[in-house]
Amino acid sequence: MDVNYTIRQLQYFVAVAQTGTISAAASRVHVSQSALSLAVSQLERGLGVKLLVRHRAKGVELTPAGARLLQHAEALLAKAADLQSEAGVERGGALSGTLAVGCYTTLAPLFIPPLLAGFKEECPGIMLELAEYSQPELQRDLHDGVLELALLYDYQLDADLEYIEVRTLYPHVLMAEDHRFAKDETVSLTALANEPMILFDVPPSRENWERMMSTIGIEPMLGHRTHNFELTRCLVGRGLGYAVLFQHPTVDLTYEGRRVVARPIEENVPPIQLVLAYPSRTSLTARAHAFADFAIAALAGHPTHRE
Repeated sequence: MDVNYTIRQLQYFVAVAQTGTISAAASRVHVSQSALSLAVSQLERGLGVKLLVRHRAKGVELTPAGARLLQHAEALLAKAADLQSEAGVERGGALSGTLAVGCYTTLAPLFIPPLLAGFKEECPGIMLELAEYSQPELQRDLHDGVLELALLYDYQLDADLEYIEVRTLYPHVLMAEDHRFAKDETVSLTALANEPMILFDVPPSRENWERMMSTIGIEPMLGHRTHNFELTRCLVGRGLGYAVLFQHPTVDLTYEGRRVVARPIEENVPPIQLVLAYPSRTSLTARAHAFADFAIAALAGHPTHRE
């Protein structure tokens, strides 16, 4: 089967689609506007479909066919870059290129610094592009091809995502240092049921909390809810309630300088898996495999609270 397009044409089309204008795309790929416009027109003729609607002074708009092609083009260009990188490895070179990795927002301060610093030392030719936000947004960007990997929980993952297990995380109770249970070795959630709970309410934290309480068979009293992890700790430090968290910073002081205490949960509550997720329809690049292997090794001994 004859291929009626070139990699260069796809690169120019993707640049136009991502920037929204011919001029911005031309600046990105360092060619003249006329050369870029000609290449896109040739791509349209070769494929037999119209990809862009050009609006004078308003940039360009993707047609439905253009939107569909964009996903395939981005994936193909990523594969082409990986092919070139792996060819370099075969010649005795090192892995190179860019790897886009996402991370669940509260995991980022704990796990991204050691991964970023250590992976840069191990694979200096790979440029890591990091993004951190909530789990639904991470899954969206995995599907859209914006991210190749995302470090998140295995709970409520989309069915068409595959994942590599990195480590197991166990929940704990966070209390002010003068709490009545602060000196106990373990703490019962049942015993805390009549005290206000500070809910860290960023998906899937709320769902994890509901699953945990359902397993025990209790309905806690909700005191405050927040989308900010450190504010959760600050409210606990003020004695306004307790919290149930999976992340455990190595310092027990809040931003206000108040001490908090983390204790294992007495009841048998389910842990959660920290995973590196990726779309099942794609195969991981050599860069992604290298990062996954490094992450598993680096985080295996990373300190977190456990039973």
